[in-house]
Amino acid sequence: MAKNLVIVESPAKAKTIEKFLGSDFQVESSYGHIADLPSKEIGVDVENGFKPKYEVSPDKKALVTKLKSLSKNAETVWLASDEDREGEAISWHLAEELKLDTKKTKRIVFHEITKSAILKAIDNPREIDYNLVNAQQARRVLDRLVGYELSPVLWRKIKGGLSAGRVQSVSVRLIVEREREIQNFNAVATYSIVAEFVNEAGKAFKAKLPKNFNTKKEAEDFLNQNIGSKYKVADLETKPTKKSPTAPFTTSTLQQEAARKLYLPVGITMQLAQRLYEAGLITYMRTDSVNLSSEAMNAAEAEIIKSYGKEYSKPRIFANKNKGAQEAHEAIRPTDMSRHTVNIDRDQARLYDLIWKRTLASQMSDAQLERTNVKIEADNHSEIFTASGEVLLFEGFLKVYLEGHDDDEEEQEGMLPALKVNEKLANNYITATERYSRPPARYTEASLVKKLEELGIGRPSTYAPTISTIINRNYVEKGTLEGVERNYTQLTLQNSKVGEKVLKENTGSDKGKLVPTDIGTIVTDFLVKNFGNILD
Repeated sequence: MAKNLVIVESPAKAKTIEKFLGSDFQVESSYGHIADLPSKEIGVDVENGFKPKYEVSPDKKALVTKLKSLSKNAETVWLASDEDREGEAISWHLAEELKLDTKKTKRIVFHEITKSAILKAIDNPREIDYNLVNAQQARRVLDRLVGYELSPVLWRKIKGGLSAGRVQSVSVRLIVEREREIQNFNAVATYSIVAEFVNEAGKAFKAKLPKNFNTKKEAEDFLNQNIGSKYKVADLETKPTKKSPTAPFTTSTLQQEAARKLYLPVGITMQLAQRLYEAGLITYMRTDSVNLSSEAMNAAEAEIIKSYGKEYSKPRIFANKNKGAQEAHEAIRPTDMSRHTVNIDRDQARLYDLIWKRTLASQMSDAQLERTNVKIEADNHSEIFTASGEVLLFEGFLKVYLEGHDDDEEEQEGMLPALKVNEKLANNYITATERYSRPPARYTEASLVKKLEELGIGRPSTYAPTISTIINRNYVEKGTLEGVERNYTQLTLQNSKVGEKVLKENTGSDKGKLVPTDIGTIVTDFLVKNFGNILD
């Protein structure tokens, strides 16, 4: 028998750890929680201090028997479940159910599965942290009370088989409220003005009018005013500016960025990240900290200097904005900065690539830009056209990574040709395009995660399961509407004549967005009306 028994949560993690520890250690997996509240009853004694009643789930009975006999024969039992409160609770349940002798039981934690981290953990064991265990129990009891008390009310009042939950019901509420905003939204049309000018060197560029016109007549009058106008550069302002990199990933920023850049649903992102973590390639994937350890910062610095040169390196320490963040943890980062790519399945490799780039970029120099703002005036009216452009002087972190944007962000600026004050400009055309104001955007999985985090609802580990739950329960569905065609008008002044054409655009598409179902809306309205404090 091996002298040491190490118990972790997952078989994949067990495999990776076994490689580092040698023959004196036997590594076994508990396959997640071994005990939980009973499934057929509430399992919480509300009268006596909310005492929870735990039982070993039937499918874990054989496993518990096996772990019991292994632990009896081992000199030391190492409880090595994850370092968050779920992990602490798993260790505590193992200690209770296996009746472990406290003298020979040690609790170890690490946030990356590398040889040095595991050996360091074994050199620094601790005891079970009952504050973390109690935090997990409080959450579990709250979940159970909300679910078990509210769900039967829904069965009686609406229909059988429905469920309510502490985080899921609030998430559905956000989606229902957003849908109402969209339904109550009245689109207003205005006309936006864009002109194309040509400088003396024959280079074309676009400029726009900072204001819109409210009616077609106003837009048309303005275009007519410009017939025969002469234009020149009235003002030219060039100022240096810089862009700084964003912090390394937390759980929620990783979910958002993987959705934007890799088009991955939140649940899939978490599965891939879990595999990368269990294979020892990245640090623990459930975290809301943007910290990097000093070792990680040194490794990143060395890698940046080696790959790109000293001028690209700028070590930075990021601080958390949200109050509840657990600072002891680290952000999600590669365990080995010098490993640029990993040779595993395609999606894991793409996610690793994203994490590697984001971590490295966070430790790189600012990008240096030169921003030019131009004002263009006409000789026969007082409206001013403006154009702005950026020139990249030193790419800095942009060499590696630029954070993605959600759909509704402004378009990026382009380059402007070299211009000088009082330079005469020729005008190719001016368009006045009818544009409708846009309703608030429906949530995507990623933007819902962002909103939940902003409001402090749920923890990093709950976002993915919450979204799958509300979709599986049929409260919310992924939209499939391509939208409807809408006509809009464009007026163009070219060669001293104003022409008009009707163009088509697509509006109201909800493809891939989260849309509440009728039952989701009915349940939300009922719960908000009757249990407002729970759904707050």
